[in-house]
Amino acid sequence: MEESTKFRGLYWVGSSKKDLLALPENVVDVFGYALYLAQIGRKHDQARPMKGFGSAGVLEIVEDWEGSTYRAVYTVRFERAIYVLHVFQKKAKRGIATLKSDLDLIRHRLKVAEQAAKELES
Repeated sequence: MEESTKFRGLYWVGSSKKDLLALPENVVDVFGYALYLAQIGRKHDQARPMKGFGSAGVLEIVEDWEGSTYRAVYTVRFERAIYVLHVFQKKAKRGIATLKSDLDLIRHRLKVAEQAAKELES
């Protein structure tokens, strides 16, 4: 690995790890690879900035599998670590919108990650 490439730690906020492991194996593989790429400073082809979070610092991966849609949301805002904020099966009946309850949970967990990052940096 190049000297300029830093491998960042991976931190799971709330139930995100348990939620990931409950998904179909193929979805877990896609999300796991995307998170690994984030740890080495790269971005998965399917990673997109999450709308409503102001910058590319909060990303989501969307994966469709056997008629269901799954999402993993993580942040790359912090220098030392990647924080996995939320992993879930999309439940909205119409369109691509993320439910308000999921967005609220992501916002809450982002605040938790910000606090954890401050502690890690000090």
